[in-house]
Amino acid sequence: MAQLSRLIPSARGLLVFEAAARTGSFTAAAAEFNVSQPSISRSVAELEAAVGARLFERRARGLALTADGSDLFAVVGEAVGRIADAVQAIRQRQNATKPVVTLSMSSSFVAHWLLPRLGEFHAAFPEIDIRFDLIPGVLRGIPDNVDLATRIIEDDDPRYHRWFFAPEIIFPVCSPAYLKARGRLDHAGDGSGHVFLWLTDYAMPKWAREWGNVARRSSSKGVWHEFTDYSVILQAALNGEGIAVGWVSVVSSALLKGTLIPASDLVIRTGQHHSLIAPRSRPLNPMVEGVALWLRAQIAGELAALDEALRPR
Repeated sequence: MAQLSRLIPSARGLLVFEAAARTGSFTAAAAEFNVSQPSISRSVAELEAAVGARLFERRARGLALTADGSDLFAVVGEAVGRIADAVQAIRQRQNATKPVVTLSMSSSFVAHWLLPRLGEFHAAFPEIDIRFDLIPGVLRGIPDNVDLATRIIEDDDPRYHRWFFAPEIIFPVCSPAYLKARGRLDHAGDGSGHVFLWLTDYAMPKWAREWGNVARRSSSKGVWHEFTDYSVILQAALNGEGIAVGWVSVVSSALLKGTLIPASDLVIRTGQHHSLIAPRSRPLNPMVEGVALWLRAQIAGELAALDEALRPR
């Protein structure tokens, strides 16, 4: 921040620039800041002078960003949005009657594993409320306002407190009714007679060798449906619509209940682990650690019960 203060005269100029770029109008930006249009124009001119480049082209129909302006807006716009989200989250926590813990997790994990345990969770932590930041597909970055997340990270990642949650174990799953109607999946076959429910973000070549011939979609005689939301895929599998890729960290409860079962003997252990992580950028809240340990204990019991079923054949 000290370096930024030497580059531009005032951080307010960046906020004014963001508003003008977002609305495409000095007048609209002036309304947001409750100042005159000339005041906005002066702030932008000062910023342009500090940057050493024109940021806007003034046109009859409004403003247009220059190439330099577009580059700056791409960064400033994202930063302003993230700051606003963080401030809103802080306000929500301060205004809440109880402390709020924000969890960043896949929508599938919450829908199929955590929601059935919410009663037990609230019994264990009656003093806190939970806010879910849900992700429908592959888990990637972590928003700044998150207290605890489930991710696969490097063992030596210094940015996070870490609690191992579950190994990444993958296998095809389906409903008992589907298996009875269509039979077990033959990985040496061509998939004929089967329906595959696939997550668009995950390419089959990642596990092509383990999946065998059935993974070759170019020659497959099965039916393939792709989704961007893994939660929907699992619901379709529960409904008997096809075979899904099952991550044990999500489907363990369904396996124990018998609502999902392995569609073949294939079990892939990737050697990676899903972890519960909390950012080291702020002090670790004891409540967050308590939630992490509770979640880890819950799945540990399920994994122990599934140990025999998950051994590779």
